Amino acid sequence: MRDHDTVPHHSGRRLTTKETAELLGVKPETVYAYVSRGLLSSRREPGGRASTFEAGEVEALARRNRREAAGSPGTGGELSVRTRITLIEQDRYYYRGVDAVELAARHPYEEVAEWLWTGQPAPGATFTAPEATAEVARRAVGALSEHASAVDRLRVAAIAAAAEDPLRFDLSEEAVLHTARTLVPTLVAALPRVRYDHEDDGPLAHRLWGRLTGHPADDASLRVLDTALALLADHDLAASTLAVRVAASARAHAYAAVSAGLGVLEGPLHGAAGGLAHRMLLDVLDQGTAVPVIAEELRAGRRVPGLGHQLYTGEDPRARALFELLERLPRAESALLAARDIVATTARHTPLHANVDLALAVFTVSCGMPASAAETIFAVARTAGWIAHALEEYGERPLRMRPSGHYVGPRPPRPLPE
Repeated sequence: MRDHDTVPHHSGRRLTTKETAELLGVKPETVYAYVSRGLLSSRREPGGRASTFEAGEVEALARRNRREAAGSPGTGGELSVRTRITLIEQDRYYYRGVDAVELAARHPYEEVAEWLWTGQPAPGATFTAPEATAEVARRAVGALSEHASAVDRLRVAAIAAAAEDPLRFDLSEEAVLHTARTLVPTLVAALPRVRYDHEDDGPLAHRLWGRLTGHPADDASLRVLDTALALLADHDLAASTLAVRVAASARAHAYAAVSAGLGVLEGPLHGAAGGLAHRMLLDVLDQGTAVPVIAEELRAGRRVPGLGHQLYTGEDPRARALFELLERLPRAESALLAARDIVATTARHTPLHANVDLALAVFTVSCGMPASAAETIFAVARTAGWIAHALEEYGERPLRMRPSGHYVGPRPPRPLPE
């Protein structure tokens, strides 16, 4: 078996596009994408129409790809994945090189999603769910038990939408983008309504509002919801996003990749944090002070939800952006005061900053939403990022997300058990 960090030598000759693609383990279109990004240089031979590539340069890129896919030295064997979607550094984060907070402040969720998917501006972008697909998804979700969680409903909606799409295995960029633009609104359309007189068209945030609360919508509240969706659209390789990339690496279709992300999101250490912060905030409002609530969390040995983030040394930039908008929302005043009390009280024990889950909790509590609303917002928002990562992974070598197991069990041979 060939070592993963070796490639065949081609004695300095130039390679065709097909040979280059095979050596890199990618599609020919990806080879040209590498050229446009400056990762490879190409040349057309005199009298020829096809591009050729310098073998040494191709082999060096192949070795680098394999090293990065397997984990670079000094990472402790952790998986390292090349991506051009989101960068997090110095307490800020960027979507394709653009400050994500500024992007979310100036563009609605749909336009931010398109930027993640294509890297191109998309003024006036709208997402529409095919009525037949939305109806099938609604019926499937409606058949669930009343105890079904928000993520249960979204997963069933994604599966129902997939079953309605006979061309779901077409993984071309155009086909996946079409799926993305219809799946996101289908997920929203499949959720049960809470407010029946609310509009069911227009921007996605408007459609989602009537499925989160019975309170009437106002421009300021809708602005917070739309901004939250855009801010949460992606956050590098979170656990759910890694699951999506593993599925895409195995060439699962986009619906299945999103379902993989939703499955991981339902874990208590990932998507549930917003709901926990919501319940804690209600307790603080009920008690009138954060002290007994935080004391109980610490006494039980639990991490205080809504505080701290391993990727930020200071305040989560997503939380900061949402708090600024919530301060303009009169109905959020008491919840904001309670959130500040939580941060100040916890700081006596350990200095932690607010994260986006606490900001979401302030929003969901002040707008009369259930605790599950934060998870719904998170899941709908993150679907855009998941599809961006699936698209990126479809352009990579298939099954590259395959780490080697480090066996630590008893050495064979052992006798058969009696």
